[in-house]
Parts: sequence; C-alpha cells; structure tokens
Amino acid sequence: MSALNFFLCVLGLVMVVEGVPYFAFPERMKSMMRKILETPDSTLRGIGIVIMSIGLCLIYIGKT
Repeated sequence: MSALNFFLCVLGLVMVVEGVPYFAFPERMKSMMRKILETPDSTLRGIGIVIMSIGLCLIYIGKT
C-alpha cells in the first residue's frame, strides 16, 4: 500500500467518524454548536492542542 493510499484511507476514516454524530444526533449537535460558540477562544485552543498532542502520540505509537 502506497503512502498516498494509506493517507486517503485514514482521511476517509476520519471523515466517517466525524460524520456519525451529525447523522445520528443532529439536534444534539446543534446544541453543542451553540455551546461552542459561547466558549472562549483560549479554551477552544487549549482543547485543540491537547487533542492534537494525543493524536500525535497515537500516531507515534502506531508507527513503532
């Protein structure tokens, strides 16, 4: 499997996982979006860096 094929498979899987809540719980997702709009930028940035760090750790573990 080439690197591009692997990347496309991973990207596709991320899109499927990200789309499930919108499909399964549309009203709940709208409610969550309202809460996100009220959350300060600094809090969202903090959450984002933590999630990215965990993702990078998982990638590192998966590659070793």
